Amino acid sequence: VQLQASGGGLVQAGGSLRLSCLASGITFGGYHMGWFRQAPGKEREFVAAFRRYNSNPSYSDSVKGRFTISRDNAKNTMYLQMNYLTPEDTAVYYCAADSTLIQSSMRTWSNWDYWGQGTQVTVSS
Repeated sequence: VQLQASGGGLVQAGGSLRLSCLASGITFGGYHMGWFRQAPGKEREFVAAFRRYNSNPSYSDSVKGRFTISRDNAKNTMYLQMNYLTPEDTAVYYCAADSTLIQSSMRTWSNWDYWGQGTQVTVSS
């Protein structure tokens, strides 16, 4: 299984970025997919996720209304559209995949089996 995250960069506060996560080695539609982030000195935290076969995503309270997670099963790709970025969104963003998680376990990063390499997002004030 390989997950390749991309799309990070430097953006001013109030700006937007779209992250992508290309998956290979899995039947993409059969996996739960999610985004996490980790700021310097902080624990990795949940951002957003899809359960497989479920079109209703989950979001952390800190990004709800600003970020949108989506997936294109035909392209084996997941996206994270990030709008109204603030300096507090600065972190390395990771995509993750798993085939067996239950709903209550999805917000804990250590429960996910597969990880991408991360992409840096820096928001300047």
